[in-house]
Amino acid sequence: MIIKFLGTGTSQGIPVIACNCEVCRSSDARDKRLRSSVLLQLADKNMVIDTGPDFRYQMLREQVDHLDAILFTHSHKDHIAGLDDVRAFNRQQGGAIDIYGAREVHEALRREFYYAFTAKKYPGIPQLELHEITLSPFFLFGVKIIPIEVMHYMMPVLGFRLGDFTYITDAKTVSEAEIKKIVGTKILVVNALQQEPHISHFTLDEAIAFAQRVGAAQTYFTHISHKLGLHKEVERKLPKGISLAYDGLVLDMNR
Repeated sequence: MIIKFLGTGTSQGIPVIACNCEVCRSSDARDKRLRSSVLLQLADKNMVIDTGPDFRYQMLREQVDHLDAILFTHSHKDHIAGLDDVRAFNRQQGGAIDIYGAREVHEALRREFYYAFTAKKYPGIPQLELHEITLSPFFLFGVKIIPIEVMHYMMPVLGFRLGDFTYITDAKTVSEAEIKKIVGTKILVVNALQQEPHISHFTLDEAIAFAQRVGAAQTYFTHISHKLGLHKEVERKLPKGISLAYDGLVLDMNR
């Protein structure tokens, strides 16, 4: 499995519109962050986790020529807004894209992209095959996927473990039962929004504590706000085995 970070920013991305802070003005490419998403390449299969507003550009940047499945963490706009752009893959592949998410996600998709689910379908609309998932493990392309429930304030969000890789975003609290599903993973990706307290996201200190609790060999932080600070400065202060992810980062799990 090869993991490509399509985006590592929070809901507004970086730079933020009309913001002149040092992070938004930074010339360091690692401080330019699209909305959070990852591409998982499994042999000849491509999956993405979440399709935010930058989905179209992310697919073009990574030259993705086919897409086999989408996993959704939750229904907030910065994680689903780009779904309409699967139309290009529908046309290229001649069929629907398999969508995996909780019931609440499917309800949101039916609201936000209502035109894809009407009885009389307009030519060229997205073709979506919805598959409801729960906290029970399931298999996709021969790989076992373990859903992990985290709480985004009062909203349940799903993380996913695939073998030695675990991806979690928009977490504020995680129960001991769900942490047990993660322990033993070699690569952990988890959100670290900012330095200051936040009602629905891990702060940097909370993310570090969570990473140390899990004990993965390597942890990468994602879903990063401009309030976290400059990439090069934050990176220097992180404990061993913990790094900031950045857009375009590639992890090869085959090595």
